[in-house]
Amino acid sequence: MPITKSAQKALRQNKTRRVHNIVYKKKMRKLVKQVRDLVAGNKKEDAKKLLPAIYKILDKTAKVGIIKKNNASRSKSRLTKLCDK
Repeated sequence: MPITKSAQKALRQNKTRRVHNIVYKKKMRKLVKQVRDLVAGNKKEDAKKLLPAIYKILDKTAKVGIIKKNNASRSKSRLTKLCDK
């Protein structure tokens, strides 16, 4: 356990941020999984309709530092490519 006041505050901040980050990661993973399942089920039109939502959540997670910018870019590119095949 932290001893100093600043370390205690840092621990509280870390817990709050962790919960916030987990929410975004779950949203992101859920949407990506939905698109992959739709493409696997030959429902590419429905998958294409989900792409803007995926772009939005990937950009947001990259903006706040949950994932890196290039990771978001790569994911968007691969999902778009998957939907266009």
